[in-house]
Order: sequence, then C-alpha cells, then structure tokens
Amino acid sequence: MEAAAAKASHEGTADLAHAVAAGASGRQLAARGFVEDMAIATAEDTCTVVPVRNGDGAFALG
Repeated sequence: MEAAAAKASHEGTADLAHAVAAGASGRQLAARGFVEDMAIATAEDTCTVVPVRNGDGAFALG
C-alpha cells in the first residue's frame, strides 16, 4: 500500500526536486546547507543497479 502511494505521488509531481525543496523538510535541509544532497536524492534514472537482500539479510547488488 505504501509503495502504491509513493508511486502515485511521484507520478503526480511534475517537478520532484521543486516539490521536495518547497516542503518543510526541504526548507530545513536547505537552511542547514544540504541543497546539493536534495538534488542528488531527487535525481532520476541515475542508478544502474538495485540493492537486494541476500540470504543473510545483508544488502547485495541485484
């Protein structure tokens, strides 16, 4: 259910970076000097791998 809500929110947002920056948490992060971190966090299609959990529960490349 949470994944579906996140997907719908993302698809319904034309400018994700602006939406994040305009929110209360985004404004707090910007005030503390984390503007570049927000840009990295909202970048799309930048990863070539997906982390998955292995049999021991640790993350591994998928």
